[in-house]
Amino acid sequence: QVQLVESGGGLVQTGGPLRLSCAASSIPFSRYAKGWFRQAPGKGREFVATISPSGGGTRYADSVKGRFTISRDNAKNTVYMEMNSLNPEDTAVYYCAADPDVGVFATLDFRFWGQGTQVTVSS
Repeated sequence: QVQLVESGGGLVQTGGPLRLSCAASSIPFSRYAKGWFRQAPGKGREFVATISPSGGGTRYADSVKGRFTISRDNAKNTVYMEMNSLNPEDTAVYYCAADPDVGVFATLDFRFWGQGTQVTVSS
């Protein structure tokens, strides 16, 4: 059973940084594409960023380009997201996702999900 556990969420002031982590178990981590999504109160889940299995390819939502950076450490079975210049519109539950199909890099149709971690940005 695929297990994804997010951590690093919390309360941060506008303009501040935060780093999210997602630890994976029960999968050949280096073969899985990984992604981050978020869901704000009253809104649907939206794509944030994704990274290819090797880490050589990344893709971002326009709303976070230049502020967020996704990375992965295959030796530690962990994917990260560095978030900078946070603003209240970034407030959401952030979810980690994984899928062995490299096609998800384009489709964003991930099959495996974590439970989420709350990020709250105060104004």
